[in-house]
Amino acid sequence: RINGQLIGEKYVVNFAEENKVIFEKMELSFFEFTVAMAFDYFTNKKVDIAIIETGLGGRLDSTNIINPELSIITNISLDHTNLLGNTIEKIAMEKAGIIKEKTCVIIGREQKETISIFNKIAKEKNAEILISGEHLIGYNSDLKGNYQKENISTCMSAIRQLQKQGWKLTEENIKNGISNCASNTKILGRWQILNKRPLTICDTAHNEDGIKQIVKQLSKIKYNKLHFILGMVNDKNLGETLSVLPKKA
Repeated sequence: RINGQLIGEKYVVNFAEENKVIFEKMELSFFEFTVAMAFDYFTNKKVDIAIIETGLGGRLDSTNIINPELSIITNISLDHTNLLGNTIEKIAMEKAGIIKEKTCVIIGREQKETISIFNKIAKEKNAEILISGEHLIGYNSDLKGNYQKENISTCMSAIRQLQKQGWKLTEENIKNGISNCASNTKILGRWQILNKRPLTICDTAHNEDGIKQIVKQLSKIKYNKLHFILGMVNDKNLGETLSVLPKKA
């Protein structure tokens, strides 16, 4: 998306036709194909700034060929353990692969298992490392999940750093962006209210930490009977996920 507008179908079709043969020879995954298309699209449209999210880890991720203005690492929890490792520390090592030479990295949540790893790699890369602080006063968002408070704080830490690096972002820009985040980005499935009667909430939490955040927010809602419809791909730890869900549901 650029300025909230989805890429045009014609662009997608043309890009696929032009690159299909060579990409199939390279055995690119669907994700790698779309990363290449995104980079091509952003380049051709000459965007001022692109926000790129890694797919799985960071170190070996197809998004990791860029030289960013800054990097952000959000909280680390057990996920994609078949590829990234089965401990928080191993996953942190993979995530830390996005830390670049002399490029500031923002850490969204300080965790005792990971902070020493990030500090070590940042030092090796001569990269400034900043722990996200509290930046919530005066910022309201149309993203309604309670867990978004931490995300907004991390986002604000990144914005303050970009301002130091010379990016001109006014307080009005920032407040408008945060208050209209869902409508601008068309983000779906993050504490998304699908229906009021009965109250129907959709959330794409897909690891233990994410599910715990959902359960925490559910505990503040009054209801007579709770129902879950749960779908997961087979690389997830179903036992751990089910163990944190409310039992009376």
